[in-house]
Amino acid sequence: MLNKKITDVFFDLDHTLWDFDKNSGLAFQRVFRKHEIDIPLPDFLKVYEPINLEYWRMFREERVTKQELRRGRLSKTFDVLAFKYTIDLIDLLANSYIDELPGDNYLFSNTFETLDYLSGKYRLHIITNGFEEVQRKKIDNSGLKKYFLTITTSEEVGLKKPHPTVFYTAMEKASVTPDKSIMIGDSFEADILGAQNAGMHTLFYNYRNEAVKKPFIAVKELSEIKDYL
Repeated sequence: MLNKKITDVFFDLDHTLWDFDKNSGLAFQRVFRKHEIDIPLPDFLKVYEPINLEYWRMFREERVTKQELRRGRLSKTFDVLAFKYTIDLIDLLANSYIDELPGDNYLFSNTFETLDYLSGKYRLHIITNGFEEVQRKKIDNSGLKKYFLTITTSEEVGLKKPHPTVFYTAMEKASVTPDKSIMIGDSFEADILGAQNAGMHTLFYNYRNEAVKKPFIAVKELSEIKDYL
């Protein structure tokens, strides 16, 4: 068990509760069909997914802008696949993808069961680096909204996890101190180290089975959170 003083649990959204890769693939399927993009979807996703993660890392580090992220992850993927494009096409696909992304809302296994359990014992919140307009739709459309008292986005704060200010802002909104707070997320850098630097307890959702140094606590399934909280 973790610290008995914990009263508030903060979750990341994408890749933690909301199954980003599955929902993203379905969104691209509709985008490609709508705009007649002649690339086999599995081939595209195999190249796109690691590029997307790298662009999000650069976005967190303030090395690319929001527009550069949206354009770059697509253009770089198309370059690898030798698919000819124009910037106008990239922008069209990027905007279409953002529109389609909240259309499917698959969650990780045992999300609702875990939240049902936790909501009976703790106050729940979300801290996300995702874009404001998209994240709100995901939370509303997926049935997650009823569980969370506050939602803090990086766009709202003007900074991104792992910057401590993001976590301080979320805790201020929740009216809770770091010693009574725990952060659960899939990004060791953004969620776990960021929250630790803000004085919070942490629980790493390590579904990718990354190597984790002690003393960090990690789980591979959401249902395992019950063993600690």
